[in-house]
Amino acid sequence: KKETFDVMELAEHVKKQRWWNKMFGQNSSGPAAEKYSVVTQLAIGGVSGWCAGYLFQKVGKLAASAVGGGFFLLQIAHHTGYIKIDWKRVEQDVNKAKKQLKLNSDKPPKEVRTKLNEVRNTVIICICIYVIVIFCFLMCSKHTHCISDRE
Repeated sequence: KKETFDVMELAEHVKKQRWWNKMFGQNSSGPAAEKYSVVTQLAIGGVSGWCAGYLFQKVGKLAASAVGGGFFLLQIAHHTGYIKIDWKRVEQDVNKAKKQLKLNSDKPPKEVRTKLNEVRNTVIICICIYVIVIFCFLMCSKHTHCISDRE
């Protein structure tokens, strides 16, 4: 037995929906920003921005409280004896990490060297520009005609 299905054009179906027509209009050509005044756009943007900020503030506080509370509970569990820390193993791991850092400290990775070179070149250029500006200012201040030309 073969089943038959009707093919529905999704774009046309969505255009017939009430909320879609209200938001984008019957003729949905062009961006929605062209269909609202600047004041309306600013009001919608301001309200949605405030709501997003409020939401992120609350979620951020909740996340910070959860992380801090987790550390607090771990400390309590450690002090009451539920968690035992093998401090010798921690010390061995820290010493191993120190040795690895000392071995790799002689030559930084290529990405770090590239960034350091970029920063060094930028600093050199900024210093050169600064010296040139100071030199021009000093030279111009010695000659009164430079100052009188500006006025």
